[in-house]
Parts: sequence; C-alpha cells; structure tokens
Amino acid sequence: MRRVVIVVSRVRHASDSDAAHHLSVVDHTPPFASALRSLRDRLLLQEDLNFLLTNRVPRIALTRLMGWYSRIDSPLLARLSIAVWRLFTELDLSDARRRRFRSLHECFTRELLPGARPLDPRPRALLSPCDAIVGACGRVRCGEVLQAKGFPYPVADLFGDSAEAAGFEGGRYLTLRLTSAMYHRFHAPCDAVLEHVRFLSGDTWNVNPIALARVERLFCRNERVVLRLRRDDGGVLVLVAVAAVMVASVRLHALDLRLHLGYRGPAELPCGRRVARGEELGWFEHGSTIIVFAPADCEPAAGVAPGERLRMGQALLEFTS
Repeated sequence: MRRVVIVVSRVRHASDSDAAHHLSVVDHTPPFASALRSLRDRLLLQEDLNFLLTNRVPRIALTRLMGWYSRIDSPLLARLSIAVWRLFTELDLSDARRRRFRSLHECFTRELLPGARPLDPRPRALLSPCDAIVGACGRVRCGEVLQAKGFPYPVADLFGDSAEAAGFEGGRYLTLRLTSAMYHRFHAPCDAVLEHVRFLSGDTWNVNPIALARVERLFCRNERVVLRLRRDDGGVLVLVAVAAVMVASVRLHALDLRLHLGYRGPAELPCGRRVARGEELGWFEHGSTIIVFAPADCEPAAGVAPGERLRMGQALLEFTS
C-alpha cells in the first residue's frame, strides 16, 4: 500500500512555446496501509457483498462510463486514479516501460521494459499468452468444459460456431484470469497464422471466482473475441478473450481494430496475419479472462495448475508427441 506524492515540474518543448506539465512520483508507505488493506480484504472476501457490488449494478452503463473516464487526458487525474486503484489491488509498475501516464487508459494498457517477460526457449512449449491466475482446466468432454466446479458450459456456445468447437473434442483447455492490476497485453503462444477473428457481443458480468461459481454459462454470456491460430504444422489453437465489467474492450493489432460494446461492424473477421512466438496480439482495457484451447496431444507444463500465477512467456502447455 503506497501513498503517492505528486511533484509537478515544467518542461519546455522546442515545438511549443507553452510549458507542459509533467508528473514525477515518490512513493511512501503510509502508517495506516495495513489496517486499510485488512479492511479491504475482509469486505472483498464476503462473497454476497462482493457479488452485489460487482454484478448487481448497471454493468453495461458502468462499463461505458469507465471507458470514457479512463481516456480523460489529465496526468493529475491519472495519478490520483492510480493512487485509489492501489488501495484495492496489488498494482506494480516497477517493470513498466513508462512510469508517467496522461490517462488511466495508458496505465491499463502499459507496455513493459524489454526483457521483463522472457520466453521459454523450448520450441515444443506453448507459451502463456498473458500474465494470469490459472482457473479451471482439463479436457473437453462431450463438447463441454468447466468454468467452476459443477458449472459446465458448451464450447459451441463459447465459440459461436459448432463445427469449430467440435474440432477440440478431447483437447485441452485452460482458463487464464487477468486481474485488474496485471499486465493487460496478450501475445501469441507459438509461431502461427492468425486466420480468423469472431466478435460476439454480450453482457459484462464480473469474471472473478465468486461470479463464476454463481452465474451459469457466464463466459458464454459475456462479450468475447474468438481468435483462431493455425500453427506451422497445421494444428489449430483458439484463444477466447472474454471481457468483463468495466472492460468490454479488446484491441487487436492484426486488424487495427478495437472491439467493444459500441462496435457495429462485421462479426466474422478473416485475418491471415502471420505472428511470431511471443508477439503481441493486442490488449484488454482492464482485467479479464483468456481461455486457451489446444490439441489433445498437449499436457500442462510443470507448475501449471488451478490457483497458480503465470507470467506471459512461461510454458503453458507442452506437446507430448
């Protein structure tokens, strides 16, 4: 928990006679931090209250409002917002390429320092596409997977395409949850061609474990983007980027497109863009979830299990044949 001291300095630009304000930050740990964090944790661990505050609200209106607010160009407002954000999350900007932000959106979608996420060197390892906490994982059985214990959902509903879903019967799936404080960009798990993108508009339920244990077929209800990648050996991977409350926006570099609640373009988006292993595919504009679907001849890499934290570039799955 940190107290943020804001120092304003004036810097002149050669192309502009007006002075621009820039902010530098000095962090201190306030004496009340532990008590405040303890209170926060007690409130968030009360499941009924957590669910009420994050779901029984006008979710779509709140998400639109957050999208507008996050783009306000004001370094001072950004600093104050980040200070409040830190009261509720474990936000760590130590590996961010930039430490000063003109908007909250810039902080959400921050880039990292070079080398901050080294890639697993083994060519047969599929990389984690993002920083995440591992959720439900296993094999696709009878066209279904789990979002939480006792809560199955059909892969065809998630994909929005029955034929594409049928190709993963017996295959592997892993649910990767990004918290709001995490690095929000996602990357290619392997060398591949991003063949196709499908946008499925929907709701904006929270995707935390409390909501997943209460709302059936939650991932199939929320707005999501389905990315189909064809590996060089002809095999297929699918990444399903699921948006959530205060998110509902995904930026894809291959299409130079932002998919969000107000998007009114085509839902089926052919692509054909070659991507390299570890190459950035795009970003969420807050935290959310990526569900990875892979062939049957894959096994989770060492240390990949529900509840474990991963960083982008770590081995997620390994081919067994």
